[in-house]
Amino acid sequence: MTRKHLPRRAFLKGLGTAIALPWLDAMTPAFAAANRLSGKPPVRMAFMYVPNGIIMPHWTPAAEGALADLPKLLEPIAPYRNKALVLSGLTQNGGRALGDGPGDHARAASTFLTGVHPKKTSGADIQVGISADQVAAQAIGKETKFPSLELGLEDGRQVGNCDSGYSCAYSNSIAWKTPSTPLPPEINPRSVFERLFSGWETGEDAASRARRMRYNKSILDFVMEDTARLEGKLGPTDRRKMDEYLTAVREIETRIQKAEKQSADIMPPMGKPDGIPLDYTDHAHLMFDLLAVALQSDLTRIATFMLAREGSTRAYREIGISDSHHPLTHHRGNQEMIAKVAQINRYHMEQFAYFIGKLDSIKEGDGTLLDHCMIVYGSGLSDGNRHQHNDLPCLLMGSAAGAYRPGRHVQYAAETPMANLYLTMLDRVGVKPEKIGDSNGELNHLTDL
Repeated sequence: MTRKHLPRRAFLKGLGTAIALPWLDAMTPAFAAANRLSGKPPVRMAFMYVPNGIIMPHWTPAAEGALADLPKLLEPIAPYRNKALVLSGLTQNGGRALGDGPGDHARAASTFLTGVHPKKTSGADIQVGISADQVAAQAIGKETKFPSLELGLEDGRQVGNCDSGYSCAYSNSIAWKTPSTPLPPEINPRSVFERLFSGWETGEDAASRARRMRYNKSILDFVMEDTARLEGKLGPTDRRKMDEYLTAVREIETRIQKAEKQSADIMPPMGKPDGIPLDYTDHAHLMFDLLAVALQSDLTRIATFMLAREGSTRAYREIGISDSHHPLTHHRGNQEMIAKVAQINRYHMEQFAYFIGKLDSIKEGDGTLLDHCMIVYGSGLSDGNRHQHNDLPCLLMGSAAGAYRPGRHVQYAAETPMANLYLTMLDRVGVKPEKIGDSNGELNHLTDL
């Protein structure tokens, strides 16, 4: 650190602690010299997955073009409609049976980012493809501390048979480092927090971490001197950004501590690891806040997030639904069941809208953090009742630093591979694979009508 500028890799350091900084104006000179974006914040990408399909009549806008009246399931993102692209007509052909019989849920999740039909096995010989996020991570992940983050809200096994002869690894992971190596999501906020902010940079061991937690010390207490020294070199705008960022880190830490106390107070134990809130909304918001901080501080530029595992039987009692999600999706036209599935779909979208609002509230460069992102929200099934893998629900948030023109609904020709979208996104961050899964070219019309 100098009085002239800060390097992009600056940290606040203390005993066993290393807190990466958000993008600050003071970093522009150093950042411009080292980054091809000439002093602008980097573009990030993330992929959000919801299971069991969507009630598509409540998802798809009535017409192409400007997003005017949003359908019921998209209403939660109404404040950010001008930063949204709804993409219709995309397909994951690899999710279909293709001679392998039942197992649509396993295929839905495993093809979502790979575009590859998985090998039907419940043994150790799993085989699918490298997911789009990991193609990016292998190419540009070295630019950040973590090549990628894999997060989720529901635990799941990685071995055994979970869907008609398909390994559980297929249903419980959307990120694949190699065709046979899934990256299961981390669901515990405490584990994510400790990974982001302690130990990995300065070598805090387990005993030191336990001592810090026993004496109820905030992780920020260990970087107070470094913080004060840095703030003396910053202008008023950067000092405000720093204060907002550190306040957010402390608030996340406090909520994790509260969840851990609630878990410890429950008798008998609920079976969830300490630190996971009992309420789904609280859990979702905490994990989304951790991801927002990780993207803001450039600890990673690539992430996946599963709002539940594929085939999930979770009941959403938080919104008055005691029925299991997956069985509800096999509604056979029952209007009461359809209404409940739509309610769950909207509930998931409300959690995602919270995350989008968080990203859009963080000022960065000439816009917001959301403006410098590409965030995909979707599912590997459209109609969960009939297990359809075509015309999938797909929402793309953010403009990738102006590369895309959002605020629109774009309808593509039937059977357009969803992997074409991933090729286009990868190109935006300078990664140019020959193909992803069954892709046959980049996706047009993201920049114009």
